[in-house]
Amino acid sequence: MSFSAQEVKKLREQTGAGMMDCKKALKETNGDFDAAVTWLREKGIADASKRAGRSATEGSVSSYIHMGGKIGVLLEVNCETDFVARGEEFQSLCRDICLQICSASPSYVSRDEVPKDVVTRELELYRNRARDMGKPDNILDKIADGMLNKWFEECCLLEQKFVKDPERSIEEIVKEFSGKVGEKIVVRRFARFQLGETAEEQSGESNGGASAQ
Repeated sequence: MSFSAQEVKKLREQTGAGMMDCKKALKETNGDFDAAVTWLREKGIADASKRAGRSATEGSVSSYIHMGGKIGVLLEVNCETDFVARGEEFQSLCRDICLQICSASPSYVSRDEVPKDVVTRELELYRNRARDMGKPDNILDKIADGMLNKWFEECCLLEQKFVKDPERSIEEIVKEFSGKVGEKIVVRRFARFQLGETAEEQSGESNGGASAQ
């Protein structure tokens, strides 16, 4: 289903949702603008931008041990009130994210916290790979950008597909929960430990923070 950039822009202005969320909403609703607005609201995305500037200082540090102690995860997720933090649904969300980290072994919470030198290195690697495949020089950057986005989806927690529901990303389930409780939800940081790994091999401590926006 095709839709114009103007429709995406209008949907962004009306709902405050991000560009990619608006595109997905229009795609999911076959270009029906009003249905797209409803879809974003039902997913808790439409009003998330209004919560972005609020403080999320409550929450929980959760742990998860897998395979009889061979893999362990520590995770901090923040919300705005202790009432939400103590709720079973919030704790369930934290458990699901711990399971994701255990299973998919992300390296970062979001692409925003990936160091610039790492991004530069990956882009150069993908340009060289495309060049070795015989791709024309004028499209090397486009190919490299596409490969980089795929890499972000693999190594950034929020962009990974949820292991219990591959149709949704971790960011989407966080946004949906944020919309449901009406609070800003921030996946602050995590650490993943696997028995026998060296410090260099550990893929998993992330000290950034990414909110539902």
